[in-house]
Amino acid sequence: MSVATAERSLVAMVMATIRQRIAGRSLTPGAKLPSVRGLAATLKVSTSTVVDAYARLVAEGAIVSRPGSGFYVASQAAPFSLAEAGPRLDRVVDPFWISRQSLETGDDSLKPGCGWLPPSWFPEGSVRRALRTLSRADGHALADYGSPLGLPSLRQLIARRMAEKGIEASPDQIVLTESGTQAIDLLCRFLLEPGDTVLVDDPCYFNFNALLRAHRARIVGVPYTPAGPDTDAFARTVAEHRPRLYITNSAIHNPTGATLSPVVAHRILKVADQFDLTIIEDDIFADFEHSAAPRLAAFDGLDRVIHIGSFSKTLSASVRCGFVAAKPEWIDGLTDLKIATSFGGGRLAAELVLNVLSDGGYRKHVEILRSRLARAMFEVSTRLKDLGVMPWLEPQAGMFLWCRLPDDADAADVARAALERNIVLAPGNAFSVSQSARNFMRFNVSQALDARVFDVLRDALQQGNQLPRH
Repeated sequence: MSVATAERSLVAMVMATIRQRIAGRSLTPGAKLPSVRGLAATLKVSTSTVVDAYARLVAEGAIVSRPGSGFYVASQAAPFSLAEAGPRLDRVVDPFWISRQSLETGDDSLKPGCGWLPPSWFPEGSVRRALRTLSRADGHALADYGSPLGLPSLRQLIARRMAEKGIEASPDQIVLTESGTQAIDLLCRFLLEPGDTVLVDDPCYFNFNALLRAHRARIVGVPYTPAGPDTDAFARTVAEHRPRLYITNSAIHNPTGATLSPVVAHRILKVADQFDLTIIEDDIFADFEHSAAPRLAAFDGLDRVIHIGSFSKTLSASVRCGFVAAKPEWIDGLTDLKIATSFGGGRLAAELVLNVLSDGGYRKHVEILRSRLARAMFEVSTRLKDLGVMPWLEPQAGMFLWCRLPDDADAADVARAALERNIVLAPGNAFSVSQSARNFMRFNVSQALDARVFDVLRDALQQGNQLPRH
């Protein structure tokens, strides 16, 4: 590369850095940019490189120059961009890449990287019966807004289901939402200010990271072990960064499939109490368990822990209905915020969920589903091992295998190669705040039973091994 080409590349890098800060709102309209010398020192480039980059950004209209004062963000800022708000990663390891490919590709694609069951695994018969029942309901159920807290009878049922896991909550402590994701979004609106620090597991469900970016949170990760978060690292990280929230799965962890141990749960709650930390516990995979794992909310009594869930994993991903269970003094504030952001709840979806959950066939469906997933877990794990793809652990339940690829293969390269043949995979770094899971991949065993998955994966691993390391 010539000197001139290298210089142009550095100028482009400086420009991209400033654009990213503007798009992510760390530099707001009218904000003063770093001085030329200051930015040059930070980015380890020459001052002439920064001068050139600033001049080009002025020409674009992104920033303005005020002689004697410095450079400032133009008053007309670009729309907020989630893609720009995070670190500039190769798109294949961006959380949005997996979601977009999983949601947008056609039915002819195979999706072992997605996070839901195949349509044939859902209780289609129960859903159809519920729809027929609702078609005969009065006009209020079919046309009216739901109440702000949500359908009372469904909240009562959820309270009973939570009690089976040792979590005591009255129906008045439960707010229905449109999904588990909306539950977390509502809680982030309720509890966070832009710039607040939030702690997540590393690795964690990739959409936690995407959602927290949308709230302009500062995301910090803590290493996850087969028994839960590394407790020593958790205590150090909380003491150093003083996060406002910790978001986790404590039953079946996504993506690792690990289960929280009681000892780790107690240590986490002790640290949370010491540092006034609020915990959001996502229990979306509850019905996959063969036996109930410890819940932070059960030990804590919904004091520092907020418990959330939904029904998209076992009932239907198309019927959007979730819930938040929190301490009584927060319910009014959450209800007001729900009205402000979504007005009334989705009554029709809530009525449908209530009908299916009340159907005697639902428990039988869940029992069959657990057995089916266990068989799939064994089969897929065995076939992956034959390819040298080794599970990090053998999960007690659930749909996910978190695996290390052979020969230090880059999961992003493997995913690119697989996508060319209509196979959607989930590279590890999409789940990792620290970007330390380059050699890992998450597999959904329910979506990985087709022999083509393993044929394409074998070829993609071979192709990835032929690429230069970077």
